[in-house]
Amino acid sequence: MTSSSVSRRALLSASAGAALVSIAPKSSRAAQAIEMQLGWIGGGNQLGEVTAIHMGYYAEEGLDLKITPGGPNNDGVASVASGRAAVGQVSSSPSLMLAVSQDLPIKCFAVSAQKHPYAFFSLGKNPVRTPAELRGKKVGVQATGVVLLRALLAKNNMTLADVQVVTIGADMMPIMTGQVDVVTGWLTNTTALKVLGPDRVTLRLWDAGVKLYANPYYTTPDTLKTQGDNLAKFLRASAKGWGYAHANRDKAVEFLIKQYPNLVAADERAAADVMLDYCFDEHTKAAGYGAMEASVWQDQIDLYASLGQFTKRTPKVDEVMTLDVLKATMTGRPKIG
Repeated sequence: MTSSSVSRRALLSASAGAALVSIAPKSSRAAQAIEMQLGWIGGGNQLGEVTAIHMGYYAEEGLDLKITPGGPNNDGVASVASGRAAVGQVSSSPSLMLAVSQDLPIKCFAVSAQKHPYAFFSLGKNPVRTPAELRGKKVGVQATGVVLLRALLAKNNMTLADVQVVTIGADMMPIMTGQVDVVTGWLTNTTALKVLGPDRVTLRLWDAGVKLYANPYYTTPDTLKTQGDNLAKFLRASAKGWGYAHANRDKAVEFLIKQYPNLVAADERAAADVMLDYCFDEHTKAAGYGAMEASVWQDQIDLYASLGQFTKRTPKVDEVMTLDVLKATMTGRPKIG
């Protein structure tokens, strides 16, 4: 986010809209349409929502979910902030904190992945198992991931001056050709990680002290007030879909491929096991799918403030997230861990 004028232009651009991806619910009764705006092209991150669509869980709640893909020409956060889409999902929780710090009216009401699957990968012949071992290493990172590297270093009393940053793309070849010692990426991207082989060494961002959420669900304060019931219905159905996917992984991937035929079934089946481990853990065993904690959000805000990431103002935790929808759906979200 930059200036308020840029934000206004982004909102106006988002209002132009994008083609919706939708599957009709398994019910003939009239259902209320609800749009979910993604920050990416649809895929495995929507395993639970796609499953819920095919199983008719949204229809049972009286909803017809439409999934709008994101992309470089579609500002998902602006689309939700403008009121065009009722619900949005971005890859990482800091995106929401940064948006709120620029006074965009959005608020997180649940998270899909309990721990961020972002990690730093090295090879067994030159392993980096702890943050301290990053010192002096060439770290290959996408431009958008530099702030995550800075966060990890700051948490461990280092700065960017302690490493050599090399900007790379999405593939892992720079480490295989010796251009870098470490590469970054998501553990859920199992296809890209295959090239690293069985001796891959993984240092997770979360384990290094940077506790971020992944794939958070968000809306606007106004939508929370005026459509709170629909948000609760959405979350219950989504949670039920993720719960079904956890117990029926082959079937869930079958639904996913039907929704997104360009995906490779074998790759998505492998990725599903990893993603589901991040969606369900000891926390969701007690609090149910989608649970989150205000204390984790506060830690994120404090860390990003210390890194000077909030150029306009530091947001308050109750501006960034709410537990209201989670409380309203406590008995309807599967408790798996």
